Amino acid sequence: MDYAHLGRSGLSVSRLCLGTLNFGRLISEENARALMDRAHECGINLFDTANVYGHPRGEGVGEAMIGRWFALGGGRRDRTVLATKLYSPTGSWPNEGHLSALNIRRACDASLKRLRTDYIDIYQMHHVDRETPFEEIWEAFDVLRRQGKILYVGSSNFAGWHIAKAQEMARRRETFGLVSEQSIYNLLRRTVELEVLPACQDYGVGVLAWSPLGAGLLGGVLRKQDKGYSASVEIGEHRARISEFEAFCDESGDHPARIALAWLLRQPAVTAPIVGPRNVEQLDEAVRSLETKIDREMLARLDEIFPGPGGAAPEAYSW
Repeated sequence: MDYAHLGRSGLSVSRLCLGTLNFGRLISEENARALMDRAHECGINLFDTANVYGHPRGEGVGEAMIGRWFALGGGRRDRTVLATKLYSPTGSWPNEGHLSALNIRRACDASLKRLRTDYIDIYQMHHVDRETPFEEIWEAFDVLRRQGKILYVGSSNFAGWHIAKAQEMARRRETFGLVSEQSIYNLLRRTVELEVLPACQDYGVGVLAWSPLGAGLLGGVLRKQDKGYSASVEIGEHRARISEFEAFCDESGDHPARIALAWLLRQPAVTAPIVGPRNVEQLDEAVRSLETKIDREMLARLDEIFPGPGGAAPEAYSW
């Protein structure tokens, strides 16, 4: 396993992050434990979850499954860089969602209880809260940090100007600010290259790319159809590009999923793609992407198949 510092911090994390969105939804507790054990065997130390993952949504089912796995001992918690998120409502009562100081405090305590730990390594805002000022948000996070309940703060689904606004407020408060940003980023969805990635690079914020396989579209979906498997994703308008991509992967002699992940790992702002395997075999396949080599010619060909926005703003749309 390869490791890198997360953003400008001294925190070393694996170049792949285990995503747990499907824990308690599509993945049973037994299979989730097998995945987490295998992740550690492969050297993956960064796990990502949220207080709304699992079914029923909003009841912390995914966090609770991780907490019970930690409770098995064997150094599981100590070897894990744990990232969880808050924002989405966990109930129908006021202040049970978003980023008020009250909800940040309550949500953190609830996550700690479910996760059976006394601290969260990376506590992330799942979405920007346009109605709560960053003065209040940073004050609440600073309190949690002083209490030893969190170590770092991250964001998710922020625009570039949200990252800049958050960082400038943190700077005025003389606090560390954001260590990471989670954004949707894959060959099919490259909008973040305009402003989010440049903002992260400028402020030293590590990028964790979610949906790296485009909800399965970049994982060899047409190959699976040819073998008689029914597609669980809507191919629609993407069919021509996906067909060209899979042909390119055949020429290079590598699996589409490995090529898609290896491409992300070559992007300078990306610390780790967040992979969401449903079984150990898929996890092992993702780990093999670390050995997949992509040269400049291959990168240029992928840009032809999946053209991005043209680079960073404003040059992407101006002189």
